[in-house]
Amino acid sequence: MNRTLPCRMPDVHYTAEGEERRVGVEIELSGLGYEQLVRLAEELLGGTAVLESRYVSAIDTPSGAFVIELDSDPVKDLNLEDERLPRSVRELGGQAMDVIDAAAERIVPLEIITPPLPLSELDHIETLVDKLRQAGALGSREAIYFAFGLQLNPELPDLRTTTLVRYFQAFAALYDWLKSRHQLDISRKFTSYIEPWSTRYTDLLMADNYAPDQRQMMIDYLSSNPTRNRALDLLPLFAWLDKPLLDQYVNDPRIKSRPTLHYRLPDCDIDNPDWHFSSAWNDWVVVEQLANHAEDLAELRALYRESRKISLRNLTRSWQETSAQWLQHKGYV
Repeated sequence: MNRTLPCRMPDVHYTAEGEERRVGVEIELSGLGYEQLVRLAEELLGGTAVLESRYVSAIDTPSGAFVIELDSDPVKDLNLEDERLPRSVRELGGQAMDVIDAAAERIVPLEIITPPLPLSELDHIETLVDKLRQAGALGSREAIYFAFGLQLNPELPDLRTTTLVRYFQAFAALYDWLKSRHQLDISRKFTSYIEPWSTRYTDLLMADNYAPDQRQMMIDYLSSNPTRNRALDLLPLFAWLDKPLLDQYVNDPRIKSRPTLHYRLPDCDIDNPDWHFSSAWNDWVVVEQLANHAEDLAELRALYRESRKISLRNLTRSWQETSAQWLQHKGYV
């Protein structure tokens, strides 16, 4: 069994205002019934669950409210008294709902959504994941139709355009390396939620002289990536920065405005004893470190641009191999 590593802290631990940076975590899983998961979460988190709506419960803790929900709006919002439903279904009442519940809990992920947690508290998520595994939680590998993810919403150090562009460039440079590290389950490879940014946009982003203002930064991204379904989804951040501009390209009520990135790449392989939350988080910290070391970022971007040229070396060596070797040489991993 792989040894659990502590959650690494990025060099930039605090915001420009001097507050400890925070990160929200979303964990998708199966193997436990909704009520079972709520009761277990109450026990592990030390709070009392309050039912907010069908299949949505909140547990207040000293760190904020943890939300437990079934990740399907149609099921959560289902009302058997709705006259749009066939009369036969409405007349079955509770029996129909029992059937729907049983089916939903088999194929729709349950999700634990944390409040924004200080970086120094992230080791608590490792403990939570371990306890859920011991209770029988299942992840992506359990069935071909499970495509469960572990999503991170790291708060940014500041919202200056130069800072944001550095983070985007660091992620673009390391996407292939990150994907190889996560060894994505086949079920998630069939989904569109972990797609890379378009090649056209990445080439623009990695250009030597790329220095847009905020509006141009958003337009450049949205022109090629007008969708939530990206491994690093920028739409929540853009909704925070300039929602009217975002709405010109994407108008989706599921987009939640927040001053964070939305990292959707990792699997949730929670029933695998060799899988750890800290591994996924520590890989993200490599992106953090690169984004905040300007000389190294410039060097890796130059290597990326070179890798895009037609040459014998580039035909026989992948960018994933080149970036992995560079990270090791520089001491990032």
